[in-house]
Amino acid sequence: MTAPIQPPMGEAAQRAARVYGAAADHYAMPSLGFWDRFGTATVARLELAPGSTVLDLCCGAGGSALPAARAVGPGGNVLGIDAAASLLDLARARAADEGLAHVEFRRGDATRTGLPGGGFDAVVCVFGVFFAPDMAAFAAEMWRLTGAGGMLALTTWGPGLFEPANSVFWDSVRAVEPSLFKAFNPWDEITTAQALRDLYSRAGIADATAVAVPGRHHLDDPDRFWDIVLGSGYRATVDALSGAQREQVRERVIGRLRARKIATLRTDVVFGTAVRPVSARPQPGLAART
Repeated sequence: MTAPIQPPMGEAAQRAARVYGAAADHYAMPSLGFWDRFGTATVARLELAPGSTVLDLCCGAGGSALPAARAVGPGGNVLGIDAAASLLDLARARAADEGLAHVEFRRGDATRTGLPGGGFDAVVCVFGVFFAPDMAAFAAEMWRLTGAGGMLALTTWGPGLFEPANSVFWDSVRAVEPSLFKAFNPWDEITTAQALRDLYSRAGIADATAVAVPGRHHLDDPDRFWDIVLGSGYRATVDALSGAQREQVRERVIGRLRARKIATLRTDVVFGTAVRPVSARPQPGLAART
């Protein structure tokens, strides 16, 4: 695929690049296996045909791009785009290890790719749409990139992500450095099937379906939650602490999780899909909204 001229990355993409670029050093740990698990589950729901073309936006370390490449086979093509260069390096290495020469990874702002409309049989975004300042505009842009008869798949977190450890983490942050306490995360805005269907609707996408699926993530022991802290969006908060504060938070978190023997976390997800009618044509003006 010929790379278009990339527009400059927006502020949200630059912020994601910093946070998840730092978190890349923990992405491959077994404790963070949920990235691949839910990426694979998203792709499986699409039943991609061999030879299909797939665009994976906010692709991270390849959690959904790699299973898509396996599904479409060497006659297909997969393009993954993410703002974090370190995650893309991981994705490229994993693709090379598997001999998946038909998947390509590019650094860029997923909300403004510069790609021509209607060029993909499937567009996928797993745990990424909620980072966009305007989620509806981002979904509309993804729909523009989806070809006639193609599918747009959005996967978001359900409610109570990583509970009960999530509450333990934020309570510990508040005790050590109250200014960094967050009562709301970006994904909290869209944690139900109805909320995801509404997002599709606001983006001008009719007849989308969404299903909420409960999930649990099991750790070998409570200490392994700190791997998740360092390999996810929590990383921004941890990196904003001083070295001494960071150790205080870690000790508080691990101590409380050990005392309560917490090694199973809530990981509910919502899978959404929409199929563009065969008679539909992409709308070239939507990209300007992002």
